[in-house]
Amino acid sequence: MPEFRIAPSILSADFARLGEEVRAVEAAGADLIHFDVMDNHYVPNLTIGPMICEAIRPHVRIPIDVHLMVSPVDRIIVDFAKAGANIVTFHPEASDHVDRSLALIREHGCQAGLVLNPATALHHLDHVMDRLDMILLMSVNPGFGGQKFIPSTLAKLRQVRERIDRHVAAGGQPIALEVDGGIKVDNIAEVAAAGADTFVAGSAVFGAPDPGGGYHGVIGRLRAALAGR
Repeated sequence: MPEFRIAPSILSADFARLGEEVRAVEAAGADLIHFDVMDNHYVPNLTIGPMICEAIRPHVRIPIDVHLMVSPVDRIIVDFAKAGANIVTFHPEASDHVDRSLALIREHGCQAGLVLNPATALHHLDHVMDRLDMILLMSVNPGFGGQKFIPSTLAKLRQVRERIDRHVAAGGQPIALEVDGGIKVDNIAEVAAAGADTFVAGSAVFGAPDPGGGYHGVIGRLRAALAGR
């Protein structure tokens, strides 16, 4: 796994040109395609489902990182695995049995992860670290793109990074630490310094392409900020 990964969120993409959009960000150097799934139940918004994942799968070679903001989660996990997802993360509050949901993701050939909202306690990680490939911290309250980064996420990132480092030092598997919400060129280095290695960027990539460099320019500036941290 590279030191840092950029995961453009298609929530901010032009859905009339979605195949073109995901091909463009892959060509510009994206490491993952982040896929936000909302059900108008767990969160107050309704977005996209497995059919869209299946439709974009042939357009990219990089992994599709599916973030499930749905309740209940187990049935939709299977649908996304069959649709071509590579990573599936979900919120512990949305599962009746977190361990079983994590096992279900892995049984269907995907990497598994938990998502913690800004006010979700870290104790949800206590007994499942050996089953995780990714931990995603929300730095905004989930439901809508374009929100501002919540500064208290930095302290939470440091705590989760310490947990991951202890787990790996004790012989555990590597776990990616992803952050989602309000990531921009001017704060990505600070977020990386707090411990994140994977960065979801929606409006920062799709909403504000560099006039001179398109998506290459935006992703290049994100990487330059990380390199200069």
